[in-house]
Amino acid sequence: MTRNVKDYIGIVCGAVLVALGLNALLIPNRIAAGGASGIATILVHLIGISPSLVLLAINVPLLVVGSRVFGVRFGAYTVLGTLATVGAVGLTQGLSPLTTNPLLAALYGGVVTGIGMGIVFRFRGTTGGTDIAAKLAAHYSGISLGDALLAIDALVVIVAGILFSAEYAMYALIAIFVCTKTIDVVQEGLYSAKAMFVVSNQGETIAAALMHKIGRGVTLLPSKGAFSKQERTTLFCVVGRTELTRAKRVVLEIDRNAFVVVTDAHEVLGEGFKVGL
Repeated sequence: MTRNVKDYIGIVCGAVLVALGLNALLIPNRIAAGGASGIATILVHLIGISPSLVLLAINVPLLVVGSRVFGVRFGAYTVLGTLATVGAVGLTQGLSPLTTNPLLAALYGGVVTGIGMGIVFRFRGTTGGTDIAAKLAAHYSGISLGDALLAIDALVVIVAGILFSAEYAMYALIAIFVCTKTIDVVQEGLYSAKAMFVVSNQGETIAAALMHKIGRGVTLLPSKGAFSKQERTTLFCVVGRTELTRAKRVVLEIDRNAFVVVTDAHEVLGEGFKVGL
């Protein structure tokens, strides 16, 4: 199976999950969690219009304008992801809600739609809607893509809060937060390694000990103190979370004065970790 075919299948599967999260959890419970789906939620409850028709009415003009503005950069994957989401919402319309508790709907709706969107993004697609609108706004106004997305989502949530109640706006914020975090997990994985930076004048000795005792590779980077002007060696080493304590102990046993910085490494590809995509 070619990479393109795998991408297409992944995008369609992700779109189906997004649709299930919307039709079975968010929309029936009036949780307008931003974006085009949030607009659809508002209009469903105000005038009874089909959510798939709302998404189609929003996305088709955006796709046309986006293709004219961005040309080939716009990409077939964007078109596929957008239309697959619209189609999946139409096909799953009318599902019985899995819960009528708005808090549960916000939490699980955020998880399900987040998994779906994460899968779509992982296979290089997009669900369209405000993603395209934000790109256009950023292109013409000069504001950042993130700020444009935030402004659009905030406007949808505020309108929902005015029309439904402030409580529903709060549920929508919960759904947005959970969805965002779930997307990160799908994109980066649950596995979180730790990256260590060690500055020491005994760099080669520490590197040898880390490779021998921890079994992890080490990169040596020549460095110089800006204040002291002393030549030292900076070590870069990625270890698993369970290995971090042992790795720090190895460093400090050799050089008690070593300067150690530890940071999260959410996704690590390569020898000893995940295989690259």
